[in-house]
Amino acid sequence: MVRREKSDILVDMLASIQEKGGKIKPTHLMYKANLSHRQLKSYLEELLENHLVEEVEEKTYKYFVISDDGLKFLEKMRQMKEFEKTFGL
Repeated sequence: MVRREKSDILVDMLASIQEKGGKIKPTHLMYKANLSHRQLKSYLEELLENHLVEEVEEKTYKYFVISDDGLKFLEKMRQMKEFEKTFGL
């Protein structure tokens, strides 16, 4: 089993939010990013602290919304992965 790097997990989380139209419920994010509840909480704290996602409440549900900075981060990380592939890293 290959362990994912922290950056890969953050990218997976942001990509999952983006794929769901820019907002996602916490439970859905947990399953899509393949994380435990404890891991989800830890990584979400980091994403929130760095302003890559925002927490919003609509009706009685809590959602996480990808921010503009989160979209920029995701794009840069994808470019870096492509760069690595280009050179076989």
